[in-house]
Amino acid sequence: MATSAKKPAQRSTFKPQDYIVYPAHGVGQIEAIEEQEVAGHKLELIVVNFEKDKMTLRVPVAKAKSAGLRKLADAPTVKKALDVVTGRARVKRTMWSRRAQEYEAKINSGDLLSIAEVVRDLFRADTQPEQSYSERQLFEAALDRMAREIAAVNKVSETEAVKLIESQLAKAPRRGPKTAEAEAADDVDGEAEQEEAA
Repeated sequence: MATSAKKPAQRSTFKPQDYIVYPAHGVGQIEAIEEQEVAGHKLELIVVNFEKDKMTLRVPVAKAKSAGLRKLADAPTVKKALDVVTGRARVKRTMWSRRAQEYEAKINSGDLLSIAEVVRDLFRADTQPEQSYSERQLFEAALDRMAREIAAVNKVSETEAVKLIESQLAKAPRRGPKTAEAEAADDVDGEAEQEEAA
């Protein structure tokens, strides 16, 4: 019982010139939506240009959603992300390699709020101890992703977006040089968190 009626072509909610977010690469701009024939099948592709990375990506329209392709965040989400970076850093007491994987996953999730959490947690003020190279790399990757999306949403330059994020980070409660009492309090908090998790 084969049906001869072809299902209608899926209409893309994305249009040329739209800015979008692709989880693994951040903000890009749709150049075109084109049809190509691949292995005898017609395939509708979204052509995305990532100018900063000098890269073009073709995503099948049918796979756009499962690939995580999404429109830019709306203004309330941007505001929420900026509020996240002003919060207190939440750094788990686990091995750095484990935390680094979690940070990497958040950055590559394409979710603006998750990326904002990484920016918040890895930010170091001038008065704070120096970051390791890998911490710095992850912080800069998260800051770059966040700034690119905020710049596209607010229609400002990336430099202005970075300044906006940094001004929010400056408002956050600081983890200054620790006193012995603060260190002891943190250890007690850390033990309490581990007991809760157990």
